[in-house]
Amino acid sequence: MSIPPPPGHPQPQDPFGPPPAGPAQAHGPYGTAGRPYGTPVSVNALAVTALVLGVLCFVPALGLVLGLIALRQVKRSGQSGRGLAIAGMVLSSVGIALWAVVLSTGAASKAWEGFKDGARGNEALGLDKGDCFDAPGSLEGDTYDVDRVSCAGRHDAEVFGVVTLPGGAFPGDAELTGIAEERCWELQDQYAMDSWAMSADVDVYYLMPSKTSWRFGDRAITCLFGHTEAGSRLTGSLRGDPTTLDTDQVVFLSTANAFDAALYEEPEDGPEDDLAGHRAWATQVHDVLGEQIEALRGHSWPSGARRPVAALVADLEDAREEWARASEATDADTYFTHYDKAYAAVDGPATVTARKALGLASTPPVYDEDEGGASEAQV
Repeated sequence: MSIPPPPGHPQPQDPFGPPPAGPAQAHGPYGTAGRPYGTPVSVNALAVTALVLGVLCFVPALGLVLGLIALRQVKRSGQSGRGLAIAGMVLSSVGIALWAVVLSTGAASKAWEGFKDGARGNEALGLDKGDCFDAPGSLEGDTYDVDRVSCAGRHDAEVFGVVTLPGGAFPGDAELTGIAEERCWELQDQYAMDSWAMSADVDVYYLMPSKTSWRFGDRAITCLFGHTEAGSRLTGSLRGDPTTLDTDQVVFLSTANAFDAALYEEPEDGPEDDLAGHRAWATQVHDVLGEQIEALRGHSWPSGARRPVAALVADLEDAREEWARASEATDADTYFTHYDKAYAAVDGPATVTARKALGLASTPPVYDEDEGGASEAQV
């Protein structure tokens, strides 16, 4: 134990001279930037944020920028966090590279497909043609949670088609609605070929991508049947296509649907305002009806359906002549005369008899003139 010299006693001079002035002497009893030794050094907040963003790979570009700013602040203020900032910058750079690879290879779309298949609480994203499901709420508006059920029992809706859209920017709700209305109506006739078998209480609905799901690669419009009345449900499958019908039924319905499609093209304005348009339409119907007649004549029908189909063809020939006369009408009254006669020969008794012989629905449908278009929902 050494004894300190008495007060005022001069210290012996170091024979080697005073120690050279160094950083510690320059700082005196204080650390860097005038901080007393032993005082905790604060961590730069931006450095911590940069590291968190880098780890989460969330907006990696922001993590890289914050890391650069944090390095400058650490250098000026003497705070700690330099290593955190550098680590965040490195991870953010890796994240940027990964995002570039994902976007360039289309991996985002593949990831979305996997998400659709396994996402909990958003089963609507994985619906396929032929699926039946129950939905907790209405089929109109946002539909997320659905429960797949058997089509044989009672259910809220049945999917009859899925339209896959191309990539690119989100087209907007209005354009998606237009596509859905056009494509879903086309797919309806392919899935449920017999319009006579469709109940008047069934309507077409569709689920569309939202702006958010589009960013993750959702490109599917799901077309489905649902009941028109809230709280009411469908019973049994509405599917009636080549997978459930025989060849004779498919041929008959294909010709009938082609003719119906031509009838749907009737001009909106009446013949009083657009006689030329109606005459052109009558010509189109006449031509399509001729194709239908040839298809019916050219098919080999079972013995029990030959005479009923032949009688139907005779009626269709009469209707075709009336459409030809309507296409040459010089005034609206003459046009309506042949128009009414042409329609009277379509879907008449001969059609019912032929349908019965082929085992198809034989009650003509009743259409609501005021019914609107399909209803939409977003996922």
